[in-house]
Amino acid sequence: MTTKEKHLQQLFRHLSDDDQHALIGFAEFLASRAKMQPADQLPVTPQLLPRPPKESVIAAIKRLSQSYPMLDKATMLDSTSNLMTDHVLHGKEAAQVIDELERLFRETYATLIAQNKQ
Repeated sequence: MTTKEKHLQQLFRHLSDDDQHALIGFAEFLASRAKMQPADQLPVTPQLLPRPPKESVIAAIKRLSQSYPMLDKATMLDSTSNLMTDHVLHGKEAAQVIDELERLFRETYATLIAQNKQ
């Protein structure tokens, strides 16, 4: 195990269950960036997965990442992290955060399409 892995493991052990789930969600979000498709194979439209009732914020991030595989998640990381922080640390309702995440993904997709038309 590398030094980084040991450090991450130590930090993980000191987190609450909710924060551990949030950290796992962020790690999965970051890992999804490596699975991006090449630009010449981008789908024209996102394949929107339905929003289940009582969805968690982490599940919403996963669903939206799958629905919009053409988006560069690195450019969205700051906004996504801020929304997750609002939920986990500041108690913002999950449904409201998910609404904002959906808007973020839609707007990022619209910007991508506009840039490709130029």
